[in-house]
Amino acid sequence: MRLTHSGHPRLLSDGPAITTGSLEVALFITCFNDTLFPATGKAVVQLLERLGHRVEFPLEQTCCGQMHGNNGYAVEATTLMRRFVRVFADAERIVTPSGSCAAMVREHYPRLAEGVADPGLRREVADLGGRTFELSEFLVDVLGTVDVGAVFPHRVTFHPTCHSLRLLRVGDRPVRLLQAVRDIDLVELPQAEECCGFGGTFAVKNADTSTAMLSDKIQHVRETGAEVVVAADNSCLMQIGGALARQRAGVRTMHLAEVLASR
Repeated sequence: MRLTHSGHPRLLSDGPAITTGSLEVALFITCFNDTLFPATGKAVVQLLERLGHRVEFPLEQTCCGQMHGNNGYAVEATTLMRRFVRVFADAERIVTPSGSCAAMVREHYPRLAEGVADPGLRREVADLGGRTFELSEFLVDVLGTVDVGAVFPHRVTFHPTCHSLRLLRVGDRPVRLLQAVRDIDLVELPQAEECCGFGGTFAVKNADTSTAMLSDKIQHVRETGAEVVVAADNSCLMQIGGALARQRAGVRTMHLAEVLASR
């Protein structure tokens, strides 16, 4: 299914001219976002189209197999990996609003493929990893931009998620993108690099430890006085947002893509 766009550079009334050449991008939405946070996928499309690019959404995409692989179901994870390779075989660039799932494709697929007697699959997986980007990587490294013309007049703090920070090593790319947003009041999160305690099924299997980690994170969030907590993974935002809601903290969560798509 093609998601249409105007296809022309435009001059923002309060920002720079966007003149990047038009690229075709395949959106890997992830099953988590598709099921629970569809607004994030819509924001990615709005953002990339505003920057003048074409977005394709392969309808056959499903789960990347991360939760299966993380829980020891290598056979099932490998089956889903093969499907992913087939569905995105023709995509020149794959963009996902999830550092966690991008890390699955780039870091864990090669390990799964090593366990299969199929040299062709290993080559396809290696090639696929080189074409898969987390959103902030794509904007900064591929498009070469940090100012996407966003406007967001709110006090914001940023939580760097573990997979994007430690596996993908996205560094300060998300923060640089937020710093370029007009009217934003971006405040530093104390102990930002500490995990929120989600970790997929870690939060279920180690609930007490997860809750303790989450309590520390929420305390630091509240210290900032932020209205909004932003991250590049909705899985972590679900964990953080649940605690904030239970405490009636008056702080909401938003994915980075939603802030960057704001006008």
